[in-house]
Amino acid sequence: MALNRRLRVLLAVVALVSGALLVGALLACQPAPDISVKINGPIDNVFLGVVFWVGLSLVGSSLAVRMPGGSVVDVAFAPVIAAVSLGGPAVAAWVGLFGTAQGRELRRQVPWYGVVANHCAILTPAILSAFVLQTVPFRKDTVVDFAATVAAAAIYFTLNVLITSAFISVREGESIAKLLRGSGGAYLNMLALAPVAWLMAQMYLTAGWWAVLLFAVPLYTTRLAYRRFVEVREMFTETVRSLAEAVDKRDKFTSGHSHKVQEIAMDIGRVMKVSDTDLEALEWGGLLHDIGKIGVPDAVLLKQERLTRDERATMNLHPVLGAEIIAPVKHLAPELPIIRHHHEWFNGSGYPDRLVGDEIPKLARILHVADAFEAMTAARPYRMTPLAPEQALAELRKFGGIQFDPDVVDAFVRTRWARGLADPGRDEVRDVPLIGDAAGSIASLAAGATPSGAAS
Repeated sequence: MALNRRLRVLLAVVALVSGALLVGALLACQPAPDISVKINGPIDNVFLGVVFWVGLSLVGSSLAVRMPGGSVVDVAFAPVIAAVSLGGPAVAAWVGLFGTAQGRELRRQVPWYGVVANHCAILTPAILSAFVLQTVPFRKDTVVDFAATVAAAAIYFTLNVLITSAFISVREGESIAKLLRGSGGAYLNMLALAPVAWLMAQMYLTAGWWAVLLFAVPLYTTRLAYRRFVEVREMFTETVRSLAEAVDKRDKFTSGHSHKVQEIAMDIGRVMKVSDTDLEALEWGGLLHDIGKIGVPDAVLLKQERLTRDERATMNLHPVLGAEIIAPVKHLAPELPIIRHHHEWFNGSGYPDRLVGDEIPKLARILHVADAFEAMTAARPYRMTPLAPEQALAELRKFGGIQFDPDVVDAFVRTRWARGLADPGRDEVRDVPLIGDAAGSIASLAAGATPSGAAS
């Protein structure tokens, strides 16, 4: 993470709070007797008990899985909560401090401030949830203890998510509300481990430390499920990417086109702060937006002269064909509007459905700008000399409100693709005409006229 001023301040505040809680827990609290390892004979060893739970948490942390959004999920949550339940704030401090280290930290793949942030996001929730848990009366009652442990787990993970989201929000400029919504699935999955944590603590008390090791199977299965989810998604993405590249390579001029359009569209989406679901739709929609060109004959697709009216009509069918090809894949339902409508014009003179303004799906408007910029800055059969990026940006501005959504063009200007480019700025606001008012443009388009950014 880049250490900007706001992030330094937040890190200092969180680190001070975590440090104060750590010192307070270690000085004011003693490990609860339940944490002791029962050795044959009359000896109960608190130290070995702490070491056991620190070690178990370390194993869980070593099995971390990086999720598609960049977050890291591990199964150390269960042993941490079990240790909190058994040992109180002091044990929570030791386990939170030492039991959640990850291999990438030891290999120095994470900068020091990232290590501090990660451990603060675990240490503070662990100690606070332990303090809350030890105030609950009647915990000798099984039902009360179970409910209290689950509640402590909810407090722990809620605070963990809030602290982590705060760091990411300051670092990336993302809305905390959006980050919290994106953590909903992980929240429920982690909370489902709370009963497992309670059972681990009960087995430790009744059967001994060795019985806790039996929980390695369900915890590893949980980790395997996360890993399998990531692998299936990666395989799906690679399949989609390979399919897109196969379509692009039909034409030597468009090799790599879909991948670059995907990158530009996702960058615009991030600037516009679209949801994670919409960002994923742009990811796959960007790769698949030209899949319908499979059905366009080579004589039309590869023609270097101006297309005839009939040939233009054939070419203009590719968004419809693409949507028809993708329609049977239920998982790609969010991408269908992007694929079908990425050539609609803001003034209603596009194709295939002549939608106007906000009638065009927002993600299709984003992809349209990305597609046009990439097309203009690359050689094409109908224009062998590509435009310079400055010229392409000027065209996006020129046709803002006509072909492109001006708000999307504004967002594009704030991406890395327009960094350092001279920006002519937005033209005067144009009223979006009715479809009937755009009849002349439609007729011209059908006759084969193609403005600078209209084709890819």
